[in-house]
Amino acid sequence: MVFIGMDHGTTGISFAILDSDGEVLEVFKISREDSKAGRVSAIEEISKRVNLDDIELMVVTYAMGDGFNKIVPMDKVENRGILSIGGAGKVTGGGTSVYSEIEKSNIPVIMIPGLHKDCEFLDPLFRAAYSHHASPEKVSIVYNAYLETNWENMIVADISSNSVDLLIQDGQIKGAVDACCGAMGIVHGPIDLEMIRDIDEGKRTANECFSHAGAVRIANVDNKVAFMKNDLLKMYEEGNEDAKLAIDSMIMTVAMEIAGLIAVADEIDGIVLTGSMGSMKEPVDFEAELNKYFKNKYEMKIISSESGAIGAAQIAKDVANGKDNILGIDVVL
Repeated sequence: MVFIGMDHGTTGISFAILDSDGEVLEVFKISREDSKAGRVSAIEEISKRVNLDDIELMVVTYAMGDGFNKIVPMDKVENRGILSIGGAGKVTGGGTSVYSEIEKSNIPVIMIPGLHKDCEFLDPLFRAAYSHHASPEKVSIVYNAYLETNWENMIVADISSNSVDLLIQDGQIKGAVDACCGAMGIVHGPIDLEMIRDIDEGKRTANECFSHAGAVRIANVDNKVAFMKNDLLKMYEEGNEDAKLAIDSMIMTVAMEIAGLIAVADEIDGIVLTGSMGSMKEPVDFEAELNKYFKNKYEMKIISSESGAIGAAQIAKDVANGKDNILGIDVVL
């Protein structure tokens, strides 16, 4: 038997396949554009790699995940588990196509909720401060970090198209700072005063501001989301001063956000870095640059940039084997 995890990411939809011993057999990704256009079928891609009848359980993460607050079967989730598609960044429809495919299949599927104000397992102060904290794949990222490190108390920093940092205490997720509130990512970032004025004056929508508020704004990079990171890094390697300023500024904001979470934590065993930027060594050694701010005070560990899909598959395996709580989130089958 095998277990599948799906990470509904910004630049593509990733899948991890785990065997019954917990070994990762394969991780693969399909683009949102290819899925939407019908050029690629998620079910067909999975069936090329495993017999569908051998899938004991699959875990799906989708969009904001703010329409439910427990880990439940897909057929128990209404409206794909979201309150609204608004404010979710760039919408392509590729993720929706994959969701529909999986929904129509005979694969046993459960879904992970996002972290939001209706999640009773979160610290009440975080729930009061923010309506939304993180999308569902951040839960699977944290689970992979938890299994990789055995740390009960940590900050997990997912730094990629957007940056989201999460606080884990006593093996449970207690809170997080969402991409529109705190640190910059490559593409997305917090909405500041200038953007609020643009929104009020009708120059741009809030979503348009959010989707161009990351490091790319500083370096004046404007392309499809899937290409923005490579464009920025190429400029950085060529010595472009705006690109260097952009990446250095992004790292500073991530350091500020992590430091803020450490300040409200009871205890910290270490900091886990992941995501396409967080796990990067070249041309930017993100760990080394971030550590300039923390001066090696905290142990740092890097996990796979595919931790979202891998962690989801690990959750599938453990739930199938009877685990009824994941990082504080109840499993209701």
